[in-house]
Amino acid sequence: MCGIAGFVNDMPIDVKCPVLKRMTDIIAHRGPDSEGSYVDEHAALGHRRLSIIDLGGSSQPIYNEDRTLVITYNGEIYNYQPLREELLALGHTFATEGDTEVILHGYEQWGADVLKRLRGMFAFVIWDTKTRTLFGARDHFGIKPFYYAQMNGTFMYASEIKALLQHPDFVKELNADALKPYMTFQYPAIPETFFKGVFKLPEGHCFTYRDGRMDIRRYYDETYTEGGMDLKELVDTIDRTVCDSVKAHQIADVEVGSFLSSGVDSSYVAAVARPEHTYSIGFGKGTYNESQQAQELAQIIDLNNTSEALGGDEAFENFPRIQWHLDEPDSNPSCVPLFFLSELASRDLRVVLSGEGADELFAGYIDYGVHTHSKAIKVVTRMLTHLPQGMRHAIARFCKGKTFHGAWHLYANLAPAEESFIGQAKVFDEDEAVRLLKPEYRQGPGVAQIVGRIYERIKGRGMSELKKKQYLDMHQWMPGDILLKADKLTMAHSLELRVPLLDKELMAVAEQVPTKYLITDENTKFAFRQAAARHLPKEWYDREKLGFPVPIKIWLRQEKYYRHVRALFEQEWVGRFFDQDALLKMLDDNFEGRTDDRRKIWTVFTFLTWYDVYFNHDGSKPELVELTA
Repeated sequence: MCGIAGFVNDMPIDVKCPVLKRMTDIIAHRGPDSEGSYVDEHAALGHRRLSIIDLGGSSQPIYNEDRTLVITYNGEIYNYQPLREELLALGHTFATEGDTEVILHGYEQWGADVLKRLRGMFAFVIWDTKTRTLFGARDHFGIKPFYYAQMNGTFMYASEIKALLQHPDFVKELNADALKPYMTFQYPAIPETFFKGVFKLPEGHCFTYRDGRMDIRRYYDETYTEGGMDLKELVDTIDRTVCDSVKAHQIADVEVGSFLSSGVDSSYVAAVARPEHTYSIGFGKGTYNESQQAQELAQIIDLNNTSEALGGDEAFENFPRIQWHLDEPDSNPSCVPLFFLSELASRDLRVVLSGEGADELFAGYIDYGVHTHSKAIKVVTRMLTHLPQGMRHAIARFCKGKTFHGAWHLYANLAPAEESFIGQAKVFDEDEAVRLLKPEYRQGPGVAQIVGRIYERIKGRGMSELKKKQYLDMHQWMPGDILLKADKLTMAHSLELRVPLLDKELMAVAEQVPTKYLITDENTKFAFRQAAARHLPKEWYDREKLGFPVPIKIWLRQEKYYRHVRALFEQEWVGRFFDQDALLKMLDDNFEGRTDDRRKIWTVFTFLTWYDVYFNHDGSKPELVELTA
């Protein structure tokens, strides 16, 4: 795992070198072991390395045999060994034992088609010195980040936006269009980031940059179908593929540990991997400390577990640093425990496994189709789902907005996904966000426009409504929130996170799971849980999804933290973005217990904290916040 940064322009080499050094120095946390660079009259490629495979070699940049191609790369290729053997047989000569060189020679041999052969997580660039062409790609699901911008005659790219800010041609400007959708989605929801002119290379895409022109194309997409396997065969296949993926994700020349929560996903991974070390974290005691259940599971299946309990002071003191590492505001409360969990694991290890991906691949979210615990409503819904499409949609539209028992459940399960589902996070309704925002920030793209561009891609494919929801989350929620925080907050502590449940081989199985085995009256991700049952006690494989519990409701009703948030909301500059009176009333009413707007308050607090770090200040890593009693 590493960090990359670089640019293409024709400034003199002696000017390029210090600029590139500043870009890579600010992301040194991604690769504290070594740094490397390639600079010529037209391009500058920089690299920071966290050594995981081929510890004594594989320093980057790496060149092909005649040094006409040069690569810098961030990620891990889990099938690099068989690919290396294939390339050796084809006559390629290797100078290292690592996976980076496999990508380079694979590109020599197969061009962009090498991407179809790679199994892993990656973001890389290859500079062709003869044609002055930069080729780059991001992995199938967007596990590793890749940002780029074209400003003042320079094309620049990096693993983190903060590296781009170090370039003299970079113009730092807030993207006003990003704020309104963020208020609803809780994460950066559009292709252009919160920094005007900075874009994310989409998941499963590659690009070619030459002579000032950027050409981007998709090389991978999921193909959801209704497979024909019976339940036993399906569960056998899922478990076999999970075990294979976990084994592949343990390939390393250093120890590989695992995160362990109370949920089925990380528990399944840890039970299969059986690492020497697992790590858990929580807040205080009781509901918000799932590390207690994680420790209990570790004892049952005989694993070592290290856990810590956190308090609110630590969360608020470190919150500006968390937002600095994220590059863009993300108000997912789980960002806080993940930051501290990563620090805990990094004391011992460089690599950990985690359970991200299973909910999207195997339908683990309750709003995919389980909205009630009422058996009667479930039975009625199941019966109605067998009606012709037109009748289902008519019943759904009748139920929309009604208040009778089960109305929302029926609507969400019978309506077209395009009308009823925008993804996992919904904080502000769109009209609420518009009312709170000042006019300048009301013009961003609407929610329907954002999700519509994704739904449009699968129009006519004949997917079930549930699988449409999965597809949307795979291309909106997953890269925009889950993987963004997973990468940034582990790499903040020089820790590599691997996600064996988000693997292209497992995806090939998951996209064929019949809809009836995704969600049943018993639970979400039904078939996946049956596979996990072969490794876990029932209490773990059958437990409902909890997420990463964070006590923001409690915090925002405690005097100290309420005053801390209010002091930020009272700042004069906050009035540029929000109706400040309405914002303060929302906070005060929540504190007094008249309302419960914790998620809305946390989302605004997150944005303002991020803005203060990157715009009111110079974007450098902030000091710890001092909380007053």
